[in-house]
Amino acid sequence: MKTVVDIIILSYAKNDKLKKLTLDTVSTLSQSEDAGDVSFNVIVIESNKQIKPYTYPNTSTIYPRSKFGFNKYINIGLAKSHNQYVCICNNDLIFHKNWASEIIKAFKADKTLYSASPYCANNQGIRGIEKDSGLYYGYELFKEISGWCFMVRRDIFDIIGKLDPNFKFWYSDNDYANLLTKHNLKHALVSSSLVDHLDSQTISAENEVNRQKLTTDEYIYYDYKWSHKKYWLYIYRKYREIWKRAKNK
Repeated sequence: MKTVVDIIILSYAKNDKLKKLTLDTVSTLSQSEDAGDVSFNVIVIESNKQIKPYTYPNTSTIYPRSKFGFNKYINIGLAKSHNQYVCICNNDLIFHKNWASEIIKAFKADKTLYSASPYCANNQGIRGIEKDSGLYYGYELFKEISGWCFMVRRDIFDIIGKLDPNFKFWYSDNDYANLLTKHNLKHALVSSSLVDHLDSQTISAENEVNRQKLTTDEYIYYDYKWSHKKYWLYIYRKYREIWKRAKNK
């Protein structure tokens, strides 16, 4: 019986290079599986509204009215999809043959598995994990958990709820790892599922001010949420950073 996987891809095609990045991601995805066994319902959430109504091939392309937020946009994609398996992806990926069917195989073999990530030589390989070497259970980022691509059973959201929209970009994967740990939900790296990550191509195109907003500000909120700091301290640290940036302009 054919399995349909919902694929949610976040894209910011603010120039031709980044648009091609998304196109290449979608292209390798569409060629990665035998459509008779596994097919994809691809939803691209595009941040650059200037190219609307452009639609990426073989996708539903959405241009949200709201300002970008990684988790906020993922939640939009989740609301627009319905299949049992859903995969959350960056737009700087190269999908290899049978990557999805290998993860689905792991889900079917372990009914207690809720979340899984594919293998990338640039991430797991340099950490001493060999491809096709089995499943690796755990919650460590860049090892078992790849925030740039992970597949889940949809019913995981009945347990953890919607993704926290306060995370605009950075630390969203840290937050996800903590949620899995908090709820004791099993996650595994599937080393037979191969997806190459081209490593933060979109964020590297941002200027220093925007990168600062997506890093320091995100950490302040993450620290407040998971270290259970006082709310007044969170507000103080947040606006101190805003003041520092304004002073340095």
